[in-house]
Amino acid sequence: MAKIFKKTSGNGGLTLYLGKRDYVDHVTAVDRIDGVVKVDTADFGDRKAFVQLACAFRYGSEDLDVMGLCFRKDIWFEQVQIYPECNKPQLSAMHETLLKKAGDNSYAFSFEIPNNLPCSVSLQPGPDDKGKACGVDFEVKTYLAMEKNNPDEKIEKKDTARLVVRKIQYAPSQVGAGPKAEICKSFMMSDKPVHLEASMEKDLYFHGEPIPIKVKINNESNKTVKKLKITVDQTTDIVLYSADKYTKSVLCQEFGESVEANGTLDITLSITPLLAENKEKRGLALDGRLKDEDTNLASTTMLRQGVEKEVLGILVSYKIKINLMVAGGGLLGGLTASDVTVELPLNLMHPKPEE
Repeated sequence: MAKIFKKTSGNGGLTLYLGKRDYVDHVTAVDRIDGVVKVDTADFGDRKAFVQLACAFRYGSEDLDVMGLCFRKDIWFEQVQIYPECNKPQLSAMHETLLKKAGDNSYAFSFEIPNNLPCSVSLQPGPDDKGKACGVDFEVKTYLAMEKNNPDEKIEKKDTARLVVRKIQYAPSQVGAGPKAEICKSFMMSDKPVHLEASMEKDLYFHGEPIPIKVKINNESNKTVKKLKITVDQTTDIVLYSADKYTKSVLCQEFGESVEANGTLDITLSITPLLAENKEKRGLALDGRLKDEDTNLASTTMLRQGVEKEVLGILVSYKIKINLMVAGGGLLGGLTASDVTVELPLNLMHPKPEE
């Protein structure tokens, strides 16, 4: 095993061990979380030790929890008692490794993540924002309490140890045919139209992979296509607590190709939307971030049939716009200038790693 992740509570009584922090959603099922908690019962008193996995939507810093307002909403959680030991899970190879590392007084636990829960997404904070980023996260927490789930019982921070984990999705092994869109637009003072067609080879691309877009222009009008612009928009739909939907541009690239009246153009242009070009954009959706780790633009949310959208917390989608800027010409000049635009859907995901 390359690395073991561990966190100890402030009072030293609980130490949480995990063998990994990324858990893959395979569509039909999600990787099981196998972990271990080491206990030192000196300060337990009558309290028991529990461990919890929670999927939550965070829409404000915990520092803002004033006047009884809570800026964190649990989408799903599950708790188990680990000391005194109640339900001992069937031990996996991961458990054996962690138990060996933790030593005596260590107890194993397991969680099954339902496959209808969202993947981890965080919203990019602004330069002056402090505290945890807004978004959907998963957290494994071990804590001391008198009862398993008593909302009136206050759990001290020093009696807890927590690790954030990520639920991630990889691209399917089979990709489909790419999308295609076309438009035929007429203009004032011109008898004939401009035809624009755009297409992609496949329906899914990996983060950082160049995306070739095939563009065909047939300019039958008496106007000049001055230049061509391609933009990629990310739409973030926060469906959990309000109908909050916003769109941010993650790429805007101009190409100098022009098409004279009665001319044609058949060209393939390549674009690559990257987080590196969008570091300053507050509220941009990113794949869930672990502490001090870099990440990337959020992967497209793949909706399964029968899953309620509200459970998913944040939905992320992308679209590519291909825009022709057509010059007016003639006496009216800029007054008759116009744009010709088509849109293509884009799916961005991570490739499945080699076994």
